[in-house]
Amino acid sequence: MKTLYIVRHAKSSWLYEGIEDIDRPLKERGINDAHLFSKYLAKEIIRPDVFVSSSANRALHTAIIFCDNFKYPLSNLQIKRQLYNFSDGYLVKVVNALDDNFDSAIIFSHDHGINTFVNKFGDKPILHVPTCGIIGIQFKDNHWKNLKKGNTILVDFPKNHR
Repeated sequence: MKTLYIVRHAKSSWLYEGIEDIDRPLKERGINDAHLFSKYLAKEIIRPDVFVSSSANRALHTAIIFCDNFKYPLSNLQIKRQLYNFSDGYLVKVVNALDDNFDSAIIFSHDHGINTFVNKFGDKPILHVPTCGIIGIQFKDNHWKNLKKGNTILVDFPKNHR
């Protein structure tokens, strides 16, 4: 059995002119939400075996906050540039490539790929995953590369904890 948690990056800032999209930082609200929500989740779910993040600043910063609150070593955080693509195809490729020694994973990524992925692989329709939202899906498969439809076991958002 495999368990996958997918987190959309926390709220990012559009205030800085002249920076590339990949470099956009988190807003103060995003930082606060990531801390609040990850502290809550660290008490509610078993720490995933592996943390994987998009290389975009906003996703990576969200992942670092979660690592801190889950007591997950930053040196083990995997950073995948292909998660910045915003496509569920790249998200599927990253998930399928996970080491089968990991029974659970948490991935930090972006809006479009996440929404498509959770509706394709989960069993509960989700219209929109807001910033810093988390979706958990449990699969009966023993190999990440063979994932089929799973059971959505967690749908939660920071606004539920403010």
